[in-house]
Amino acid sequence: MSALPHPLLVSDPDAIETQEWLDALEGVIEHAGEQRAHYLIERLTEQARRAGINLPYSATTAYINSIPAGKQVQAPGDYEIEHRIRNYIRWNAMAMVLRANKHTNVGGHIASFASSATLYDVGFNWFWRAPSPTHGGDLIYFQGHSAPGVYARAFLLDRISASQLDNYRQEVGGEGLSSYPHPWLMPDFWQFPTVSMGLGPLQAIYQARFMKYLQDRGIANTEGRKVWCFIGDGETDEPETLGEIAMAAREKLDNLVFVVNCNLQRLDGPVRGNGKIIQELEGDFRGAGWNVIKLLWGGYWDPLLAQDKNGMLAQRMMEVVDGEYQTMKARDGAYVREQFFGKYPELAAMVANWSNEDIFRLNRGGHDPHKVYAAYDAAVKHTGQPTVILAKTIKGYGMGGSGEAQNISHQQKKVDLESLRAFRDRFDLPISDADIESLPYLKFEEGSKELQYMRERRMALGGYLPSRRTKAEPLEVPPLSAFDALLKASGDGRELSTTMAFVRIMNILLRDPHVGKRVVPIVPDESRTFGMEGMFRQIGIWNQEGQKYVPQDADQLMFYKESKTGQILQEGINEAGGMSDWIAAATSYSVHGVATIPIYLFYSMFGFQRVGDLIWAAGDQRSRGFLIGGTAGRTTLNGEGLQHEDGHSHLWSAAIPNCISYDPTFSYEVAVIVQDGLRRMMAEQEDVFYYLTVMNENYEHPAMPDGAEADILKGMYLFRRGAASNGPRVQLTGSGTIFREVIAAAELLRSDWGVEADLWSCPSFTELARNGADCTRWNLLNPLEAPRMSHVEHCLRDTRGPVIAATDYVRLFAEQIRAFVPRRYVVLGTDGFGRSDTREALRAHFEVDKHWVTVAALKALADDGALDRARVAEAIARYGLDVTKPNPLYV
Repeated sequence: MSALPHPLLVSDPDAIETQEWLDALEGVIEHAGEQRAHYLIERLTEQARRAGINLPYSATTAYINSIPAGKQVQAPGDYEIEHRIRNYIRWNAMAMVLRANKHTNVGGHIASFASSATLYDVGFNWFWRAPSPTHGGDLIYFQGHSAPGVYARAFLLDRISASQLDNYRQEVGGEGLSSYPHPWLMPDFWQFPTVSMGLGPLQAIYQARFMKYLQDRGIANTEGRKVWCFIGDGETDEPETLGEIAMAAREKLDNLVFVVNCNLQRLDGPVRGNGKIIQELEGDFRGAGWNVIKLLWGGYWDPLLAQDKNGMLAQRMMEVVDGEYQTMKARDGAYVREQFFGKYPELAAMVANWSNEDIFRLNRGGHDPHKVYAAYDAAVKHTGQPTVILAKTIKGYGMGGSGEAQNISHQQKKVDLESLRAFRDRFDLPISDADIESLPYLKFEEGSKELQYMRERRMALGGYLPSRRTKAEPLEVPPLSAFDALLKASGDGRELSTTMAFVRIMNILLRDPHVGKRVVPIVPDESRTFGMEGMFRQIGIWNQEGQKYVPQDADQLMFYKESKTGQILQEGINEAGGMSDWIAAATSYSVHGVATIPIYLFYSMFGFQRVGDLIWAAGDQRSRGFLIGGTAGRTTLNGEGLQHEDGHSHLWSAAIPNCISYDPTFSYEVAVIVQDGLRRMMAEQEDVFYYLTVMNENYEHPAMPDGAEADILKGMYLFRRGAASNGPRVQLTGSGTIFREVIAAAELLRSDWGVEADLWSCPSFTELARNGADCTRWNLLNPLEAPRMSHVEHCLRDTRGPVIAATDYVRLFAEQIRAFVPRRYVVLGTDGFGRSDTREALRAHFEVDKHWVTVAALKALADDGALDRARVAEAIARYGLDVTKPNPLYV
């Protein structure tokens, strides 16, 4: 027993008794081990709570490394060679940004990679496996702002040329490198777009879980593969970054490792200047159920920590807030001596014989390759929980006065000559004073031990990373005849919605011998809304633990069923999670080498509007699959009101170049579109994805007109030609359920006004607009050739009369094709906020029902001189349209 009481217990009323307890615990640890000590502490805590003692919970630990020096594994390899390689990479990453900004001012980031170079280097050398015959490969979500460092490493390995480095952020002319990880721009290199901050961590969680899904369902072997996600500590402010960490713990995703680069700085300054971001994140992750590894202090601190018998150093480490830590690394050793060690005489005595240079050399854990290796080793060996490594680093490490630990670091695009020389000297780089201003790229000669070492390490891990597959084995998709029942009229008064038509198609796909197993239905806890409850029993909801309870509806035909081999992914009330599921499945062909067919059904209002950033990222990742916006349109979902009624998702989808979107009216349109999508995405492997809006309104469906398939896919086809007549004539177009109002308007025009109408269904105004724009561009660039005609012009060229369009979306949706309509064009749409009422009332309110379509057609004829204007006024009175009614856009 120690003779003196613990110095931190001076306020303890019985310090000697306390010391006896501490000594007893130390004895248990020494003689019985850590697990026995942990057990005793838990029993004491349990006993105290039973006695009614309120013990406040703390999810944080001391501000020191989780892995003590005496327990860290020995890092393999040649430290000196790795250090030289890392220094070359640091220089080249900085040089490429500085060179790019000498004349072009295209921007770029230096400081983020400077802080994380060691974190990446250790992973590349020792942990991250590439796909190979014996291993499926690990997945790395690189922090977006660190892209220059990944390019710099690839350059040393001859994967990227000096010319490409010089064209960093200059992609238009060819041989350029994208600013951040973008698979669309570099399809053979990057796998995941991560710089829209927060989306990388969210997608990494669902990717890790989807790998469990693939394993359970026997689609792909994902055993032993890890998902590594690199995050900035400032990025944790994004709700998406931490929003699903509880799910990762609940699902026991021990194939997931987060590495949070805690350089204590956001983009403009400290993350938690008055606090401690690492402690905060430890509490968040540990409280959520993660394994937390704190990687705070480098090896130069080990002797001091070994001397810290009374805990005074650990106490001081905890006292200092992040804003102070940042300032200390922006100053010098004398400042650190005074401000950090000088507060307590015991600490000042520890470093009394140290030089200021020695003190300033005290390093952070994220810059110590031995500490990083030990943390990574512990992470990959941990089971039963996801792991987060909180690595403390310095933003702009090595940049000296031009940005190290300074608030300007993130935006720094230039480095002064003095700082360049200091960088060169600090990292022992072979650059002369005469050459340094030219910012030469450094490279190891062929045959050098450094280059050989880099290659050997990567070959031992299966090959180079990052790298991306562009193709997988194509799937044999069912022919259109497989959906024959949907191509025929529903008949005998049978009514169904396009939502139910799609569910029927999905059931056909699930039974298909070639693609059935690859279909991945995804829904955010709305299966019954979309009529999918029949699939519960048929294919089940995937849960890696199966179903441990008897469901309330077990005695019913369509009971709620969870299964380890279930096929549905149901994410609860969680659109972002459902979308992340879909992205993981939609990129499975590339990431895992096996194609799956993800079908995500959601309220259309809560699709693009709520998770538009994720859908944009899906386009960047070259996703393939179906997004289904259910209960679509502004007036179709009667009763729900403003927050649920979608009148604009097709404007979002039109902005994404590889999103093919349709607003079908009839079941045969849905079948033709889905089958063609399967062909393009799964058989021919085009990098496109489909967005379909489907409705919950029931009505009879006609048979598909003969030969309409091709024009359905182009976006416009002749549904029904009006009777031959020399009298007034109009062309009526529409999509979705409002096309039925257009059909009804054609009957009114004939019966009430003697006007014939040709009816054109337009399942995709977006595809029509794209086709028209393509033709316009070709005609511009080929003035000596015969002009190409857009599909809209082709359809309407032999018709007469004004063209009227009505949809359940804002006017801009149908306005897309105005430039290609050869005559007067009038568009009706649902501009304004949604509201609750019946479909009939809503369509009258938004001025898209059959009466408004009829009056719009008559007014267009009058404007063309084909009809007396008095007839328009007569129609307004006859149909009871209120001429004083406010514009629905504003009410």
